[in-house]
Amino acid sequence: MKSLLLILTAIDDSNRQTKVNAQLRASGHRVIEAGSFKQAQALIGNGLQPDLLFLDAMSTDVAATVQVRRLLKKAQHIPMAVIAEPDAMQWRKELESLGASFFVSGALAQEDIEFIMRSIIQAKSDSILPASEMSDHAMPAPNAHRAEEVSCKVCMEELDDNQYFLAASPAMLNIYRQVKLLADSDVPVLILGESGTGKEVIANLIHKHSQRSRHKFLKLNCAAVPYDLLESELFGHQRGAFTGAIKDRAGKFEQANRGTLLLDEIGEMSAQMQAKFLHVLQDGQFTRLGAQESSKADVRVLAATNVHMENALSEKKFREDLYYRLSVLTIHVPPLRERREEIPYLVEEIIRRTSADLKGDCKCIFPQKLLDAALLHDWRGNLRELRNFVTRTIILRDTDAALQELESRIAPVPVIEDSQEPAAHRFAMRSVISDMKDRTEAQMIQDALEVSGWNRRHAAKYLNISYRGLLYKIQQHRITPRLPREINTASRVAHSALS
Repeated sequence: MKSLLLILTAIDDSNRQTKVNAQLRASGHRVIEAGSFKQAQALIGNGLQPDLLFLDAMSTDVAATVQVRRLLKKAQHIPMAVIAEPDAMQWRKELESLGASFFVSGALAQEDIEFIMRSIIQAKSDSILPASEMSDHAMPAPNAHRAEEVSCKVCMEELDDNQYFLAASPAMLNIYRQVKLLADSDVPVLILGESGTGKEVIANLIHKHSQRSRHKFLKLNCAAVPYDLLESELFGHQRGAFTGAIKDRAGKFEQANRGTLLLDEIGEMSAQMQAKFLHVLQDGQFTRLGAQESSKADVRVLAATNVHMENALSEKKFREDLYYRLSVLTIHVPPLRERREEIPYLVEEIIRRTSADLKGDCKCIFPQKLLDAALLHDWRGNLRELRNFVTRTIILRDTDAALQELESRIAPVPVIEDSQEPAAHRFAMRSVISDMKDRTEAQMIQDALEVSGWNRRHAAKYLNISYRGLLYKIQQHRITPRLPREINTASRVAHSALS
């Protein structure tokens, strides 16, 4: 277990940026450099939840102060350290009202920065920071106690087969706590999540913390085994049970006796096999193919699937009785795009575990711009896609090409207001209508988000769609915060529509 902070910095002045980032990294913390206040807004809007936002509010430029205000409003749930002049009292009061937790002078004394880091780390046990510890420059604002809500731990556990469990986001840390609580309960667990999110890793973690950890952990991918062979794989067969059965063979249930069996992609199991499997779960007894007598095994069953179970149940593709038997405890694994703060740690761990043959003499250090781009990318293939990307970058040894690849995927779709359709599309009516529909939908979502201060739950309620549906649409249309002039125009339009 490591106690580190994930810190997002948004500092315009290059000298101050270099100094702050060097001081933070020297203490072992992970630093994500935002190229601008707007990029910091985009990172937070896309799901990044740093332990601390460190930003520069020294500039008196009107445009810069507007961007600072917007960033603070978006990051009110995150502890913030702000670089500001001590004599700018009115500006500091406004920053406090917007959620600033700490202030640092432009001198950037090392002890001030260390005090802030120490305060954030200790905030889980201290609801209010003791005044005796405050330095002259690093002063907590009245709402500094909010920092206690932020988890600043990174958890990593080694598992079998070179697997590892890593958690740095609130969702994954909560799953880690759940696993430790339910590991010894010895009841079935259903693990749900998109493909590549690490469901097998969580199953392995449950087994490691259970009383069965001294025995086998086996897995069977139900989607990878042909239908007519799945029963034999699960329960085994006797010699002569079918063509090719030249000797007796134990199935996964017998092999995993007193241990744990993971049935991956159980949502792909046929209806007939579901019925047989349900009986095995109920009494623990099964019969090998071709056998006359039943056998019994003491196995804890874990199941995983990327199938949307509610749809599968409503469409009668999955038995309700089997679902309720398996889902005594259910774990929902979030996709990587909903736990972006883990990406830097995952990249580092993937690089560390890459074989020396692939790395060669390469130092394998990802530049900050590439990490920032990785934080903005959606990673629809989740951990599997990230792992492949990092491995490919290591092999090709071309971080510039890797950066261009990611930037080409994350470029936001501009909202075109007065431009005409390209000539190639003017005659394709269906394409034009579809494009207009997408553009209008993106515009409505963008306006609703801006009016609600980018509170996505409020925006979803206003648009009369589900919160999950709104998150999907934001990713689909690549919606990011807009420039102040664009926002003011959109707000006036939205308010006019509401009135």
